[in-house]
Amino acid sequence: MKPARWAAVLLWVVPGLWSSNYLIARASHGVIAPHALAMGRWTLALALMLPFVGVALWRQRSAVRQEWRHLLVLGALGMWVCGAFVYQAGHTTSATNIALLYAVAPVAITAVSLRLLHERMSWPQRMGVALALSGVLFIIAKGDIDNLLAVRLAVGDAWALVAAGCWVAYSVLLRHWPSTLGPAVRLAAIIAGGLLVLAPFTLAEALWGERTHWSPQALGLVVAGAVLPGVLSYTAYSYLQRELGASRTALLLYLAPVYGALGAWVVLGEPPGWYHAAGAALILPSIWLATRPAGR
Repeated sequence: MKPARWAAVLLWVVPGLWSSNYLIARASHGVIAPHALAMGRWTLALALMLPFVGVALWRQRSAVRQEWRHLLVLGALGMWVCGAFVYQAGHTTSATNIALLYAVAPVAITAVSLRLLHERMSWPQRMGVALALSGVLFIIAKGDIDNLLAVRLAVGDAWALVAAGCWVAYSVLLRHWPSTLGPAVRLAAIIAGGLLVLAPFTLAEALWGERTHWSPQALGLVVAGAVLPGVLSYTAYSYLQRELGASRTALLLYLAPVYGALGAWVVLGEPPGWYHAAGAALILPSIWLATRPAGR
């Protein structure tokens, strides 16, 4: 399969992997502490990747040394903040508030990418971005604008806002900073950087904050987080950015509420509402419109 066609397929698959993190975050409260979950998730993810990329990573160690500052920053943004902070936010705010804050991220990524990365988007593509955002807001509002107006900020919203902002920075910098490493090798190096940043905060959490009593359920959440919204989704996200650019790849975040509703239906037995179907009717064609080649 050609890279462009493969990227077009992944654009619809990755949000399903990504949305599993919402279910993991909901299930983690009272089971495993936020930093412990993030640390365990990415430690296992790196362990799973090393048999496949370890040799290449060692051969390209000189490139890793040259890029170590970038790798450390990306690791802090993508694995620490966008990991532990989201889990922490789920303790004191609603999923609606988190989704509302994250709905702005693709728009911000698109705006920064157009200016900083000089990526181009046609007017039909920009219209697709606007329609996709409308679909997400419709789902969050459950079809009633009063639900958006009734949103009240909580302490956890600050955690979610920082995480959303750092995801914008991670997405743009991942594309902006050049690298001689392949997507999988670079991700392994970024994870290693993230673990270095996570380590002292995880230790502090265990000593003075929320403690984790390791159980089969906690280990299950770590494994699920490492595989689905971890190795698979982050590797595919890096590949998509290389093929489609940061602005168009960011649009996959708009599919997360649709996939999340389906996942909650299958896993938690929570049937989706009519507003999910209406929002999907806006989002799905908008993603197709916004990711078409600009020349069409």
